[in-house]
Amino acid sequence: MKEKLESIKKEFDAEIEVVKNLNEAENLRVKFLGKKGLITLVMPMLRDVPNDQKREMGMLVNEVKNHIQTCLDEKVKQLNEQEIENQINNAEKIDITLPVETGVGSLHPRTIIQKEVEDVFISMGFVVDTGNEVETEFNNFDAVNVPATHPARDTQDTFWLTNGEVLKTHTSAAQNRILRKYGTNAKVIFPGRCFRNEAIDAGHENTFFQIEGVIVNENVSVANLIYFMKEMLSKVFKKEVEVRLRPGFFPFTEPSFEMDVKCPFCGGSGCSTCGGSGWIELCPCGMIHPNVLKMAGIDPEKYSGCAFGLGFDRLVMIKSGLNDIRALNSGNLKILKPFKLNI
Repeated sequence: MKEKLESIKKEFDAEIEVVKNLNEAENLRVKFLGKKGLITLVMPMLRDVPNDQKREMGMLVNEVKNHIQTCLDEKVKQLNEQEIENQINNAEKIDITLPVETGVGSLHPRTIIQKEVEDVFISMGFVVDTGNEVETEFNNFDAVNVPATHPARDTQDTFWLTNGEVLKTHTSAAQNRILRKYGTNAKVIFPGRCFRNEAIDAGHENTFFQIEGVIVNENVSVANLIYFMKEMLSKVFKKEVEVRLRPGFFPFTEPSFEMDVKCPFCGGSGCSTCGGSGWIELCPCGMIHPNVLKMAGIDPEKYSGCAFGLGFDRLVMIKSGLNDIRALNSGNLKILKPFKLNI
């Protein structure tokens, strides 16, 4: 029996040297250690061994069996490591210096241009605040001099909630809260989303964005209004711009103006962007109405203020080359693609 075990061990040592893959290693395990393997078949021979040799032969069987198992484990480990190394060596090489289209999204044109506008106003000493999208009827209408009987309410048909509040129709809905918060030293802009029940077309949306600003102090005049608006527009368009004031009407300002900017694209000669007029209407503005100041707790006899709005979506369309306001809410990723470099 001893000779048989030594023969099995010698045979195994010879065959394991030529094993080249995991399948061959498994076949070798089955051949020597399987249910019908050579070691299993030699076990019954222990019955015929003299009693005084059984212990020695039993130890020899375990020794050969353990030797085979240890060698197989080591061989499998080597083969696994070799397989990983082969996969690494044969893997497709990637040149990480090449430009790759990652499919990463970009900031929305509104977000990019709003940041530009805010930075300009911050550089001029303004504070950026926010307004609520859901407002009380008082803040949205009464506090800006539009009582329930005022005909101006008809021009701002809006979405009413069951609790009597409204989706704000203009950023002016935040004026009362802003004026009460900052008082007689207010120099604040407050961008926000507005809602109106509009017939949607290329120039009108039921959901749109505005930026509004107020300045309150002693001796604030129209000159302050013109300076800040012209400075802002020049920096946004990155060139000196010419502005003009036309009479307008807003219940919350007196006097009221429409501020136009000479078209920065055609220089005033007329083009498709300005509709051939040479001017672009961008900024409704005016001196804050005394009633609005009173409702905010500010004495209109001592203090004055100006308020200005920015047709922000119109500015976005001009800056981004869009000709349909509906594109801004469409979720069309093709519109955003040109803005990736602004991330």
